[in-house]
Amino acid sequence: MTDRYLVEPDMDFVKEVVGLGGDTLKKCFQCATCSVVCPISPDTKPFPRKEMIAASWGLKDKLVGNGDIWLCHNCGDCSTMCPRGAKPGDVLGAIRSYAITEYAVPKALGKAVNDPKKLPVLLAVPAVLFALLALITVVFSGVMTSIFDVIGLEWSHGGHDVLAHANFISTWFVDLVFIPLTGWVVVIFALGLKRFIRDIHDNAVLEGKTDKKEIDIKEFLQAFVRVLPTIIKHEKFSECSENKDRTTAHLMVLYGFIGLFIVTNIFFFVLYIFHIPGPYSQLNPVKWLANVAGISLIIGSILMIKSRLAKKDQSSTYKDWFLIGLVLALGLTGMLTEMTRLAGTAFLTYLLYYIHLVCVFCLFAYLPFSKLAHLVYRTVAMTYAEYGKRT
Repeated sequence: MTDRYLVEPDMDFVKEVVGLGGDTLKKCFQCATCSVVCPISPDTKPFPRKEMIAASWGLKDKLVGNGDIWLCHNCGDCSTMCPRGAKPGDVLGAIRSYAITEYAVPKALGKAVNDPKKLPVLLAVPAVLFALLALITVVFSGVMTSIFDVIGLEWSHGGHDVLAHANFISTWFVDLVFIPLTGWVVVIFALGLKRFIRDIHDNAVLEGKTDKKEIDIKEFLQAFVRVLPTIIKHEKFSECSENKDRTTAHLMVLYGFIGLFIVTNIFFFVLYIFHIPGPYSQLNPVKWLANVAGISLIIGSILMIKSRLAKKDQSSTYKDWFLIGLVLALGLTGMLTEMTRLAGTAFLTYLLYYIHLVCVFCLFAYLPFSKLAHLVYRTVAMTYAEYGKRT
């Protein structure tokens, strides 16, 4: 006897998917061309046809907690070959955006990050915060200078008599903002991933994708190690044909972020362990890595913009442009801050440093709610697929 499944359509979910870029959903007539042409779809329970069916019926629970929506890299092959123009890749992208907001808390902030009308407020929060920190730093430095003048000594904030950004916003203040902020982001991801992993496992068991009743943590971590080279080399992007050129841009942005992460941690260690404050020499190899990573970030984001502008038949929503614009602004302000400091233009370098800090704050604080969260969720989904031995 065949299994019965009670269909309970969630029409609000369908409307959300349509509004997030899946407006072509209803054009699908279930020909399965998308699953046939997809070069990265598993042989067992292939996507995206079953996801298109579930989305059309409004089966939110079968999609939001479905690891397969993350195995799709939105390469565009299925959308190009679709005879009805249903654009399955865009639909799955919209479902992923919905899932990110669903798993991250607080949900109000998730909706605000993806609402262009809320952008001024999201930018105002760090803008006001760092303006206040700059004011406190400058006032404190002025007071200390006056005191030292009275006693006949010279006050040098941070131990520098050269142009340094710590003279504008104290490094201590910056770290007091970003260290707790990083912890907050980690907690949000941890809470979301706990639900996410449970949901994709339950769905996998229900759909017969795995025969494992419980997740073995040790085997799961081993699966992560095995899948990591695939992620680092972007091998799945390389298997696609329609948007294969996106591989280079994505790799440049990915490696740019990795490089800057390494640089930030090294200089943090040098400052607080060896008590050697910046600015550091341009001959320092770590500075070379920082400059290369920054340039990689800029070029990669520009290539992404160029690719999206060229692909007019593919959906590009606010969430896409928000992320790309933020990454480009982050790279440009970082490099220009360094260049203007070396040029000795105090006002300009302080202004650019201020804007750069606002961009970094937005990247960190809104990471669990923005499209960039796919780095975490897709990694976990690919790890689970490897863990479940799906081929």
